[in-house]
Amino acid sequence: MTIEQFMQALLDEAKRAGIEAAEIYMATGDNFRAMCVQGQIANYTVNATRGLSLRGLYQRKMGYAATEAFDEAAVSHLVEAVKESAELTEDEDVQEIYKGDEAYPKVDNYQSALDQVEESRKLDLLLDIEKKAKALDERIFQLNYNMISTGSGETRIVNSYGLNLSHRDNMAVCFVSATAKEGERVSTGAAFRVTRDFEELDADALAKEAVDEAVFMLKAAPVPSGTYRAVIDAKCMPDLLGVFSRVFSAENAQKGLSLLAGKEGEMIASEAVTLMDDPLLPGGLASQPFDAEGVATFTKAVIEKGKLTTLLHNLKTARKAGVKTTGNAAKAGYAGAVNVSPSNFFLAPGEKTLAELMADMGDGLVITEVSGLHAGANAISGDFSLIAQGYTVKDGKKDQPVEQITVAGNFYQLLKNIRAVGSDLLFPGSSIGSPSLDVGEISVAGK
Repeated sequence: MTIEQFMQALLDEAKRAGIEAAEIYMATGDNFRAMCVQGQIANYTVNATRGLSLRGLYQRKMGYAATEAFDEAAVSHLVEAVKESAELTEDEDVQEIYKGDEAYPKVDNYQSALDQVEESRKLDLLLDIEKKAKALDERIFQLNYNMISTGSGETRIVNSYGLNLSHRDNMAVCFVSATAKEGERVSTGAAFRVTRDFEELDADALAKEAVDEAVFMLKAAPVPSGTYRAVIDAKCMPDLLGVFSRVFSAENAQKGLSLLAGKEGEMIASEAVTLMDDPLLPGGLASQPFDAEGVATFTKAVIEKGKLTTLLHNLKTARKAGVKTTGNAAKAGYAGAVNVSPSNFFLAPGEKTLAELMADMGDGLVITEVSGLHAGANAISGDFSLIAQGYTVKDGKKDQPVEQITVAGNFYQLLKNIRAVGSDLLFPGSSIGSPSLDVGEISVAGK
């Protein structure tokens, strides 16, 4: 039985079983991953995955079932499982299987050349990075993390209304972490790249970025506690935005888990802030022509010049709010339930470079990294207290490295305090991005 025959048999059986409308969501993927440890290749894995879920409306309730088997026995099993799931659900919200849009945008996230790169080249890249990193500075004594991963996948949505959508993508990820040692002092530096062009993974550039940071941080020390003028740089702000991105979900707002509920049309940030959700961003890691419910995606400003224009919706939350879906339905894997999630989610860049933001600040801190996000950030209240590192700025210039400090504040207030937005938009390893931001003043606990 071919995949096409299996899907048609599944939809036919669902109809015979009294399921009013059914949807098949299928995901396939091929993945390669390897690490280099002390000049040796380790954790070398290659795998392929294929799975499918069936959603269906039965007695006006939505049921779910999933499988990795694609045979005749799986057809009846999936249909019966959907019926049982629907009968057991306590969700009283009206749900639907989407009939489709008249047109869908074109999104090209698949580069065939990447899938043709030989595994030996990927392994050679790892070995080359380690060799070059250690040669750059005698204080580099190891690469404690040196990894490359490549993957390609396809998502398909087929339903009983005749909708038949598919989208392919692939990418390569490389992460390097170097450790420097001088006397009793030890510090680390990292470099990260995500691309669909393997030639962009430059061993020299990756090694240098990680080594430069590791060596610079060798002399890091905490600053005195107090309130500091601060810039959060483009490598750090996406981590903070990612933790608090859930407050922009209509699903969380309707559950009482976001303070933005009912605030559409209000000023919630400074006029310097425009926050985009762009599933059509060229090269974006989350670019896609349709969401997990088969709704055509489109670009929208969630915050425009400080004003909250919309929360992010799927079909269920949109119906509940009496608005149109924003095309942000998502699934955590083929077997997951439909929820709400951003696509390429980023603060729109301004015109100033990081150097210009520092010059405007004069004296202060640039925060380059925060940690403890899961324990130190409350996604409901917006409060955060996070371990951080970075460097001081004196007379507008980069000065001394800083570590072992804690920065504290509130995400909602931080949005209102933003004075200027940099031009250096960066997506450091995910679909959440930001340029560097002048955030006014921030509270620091140090020495």
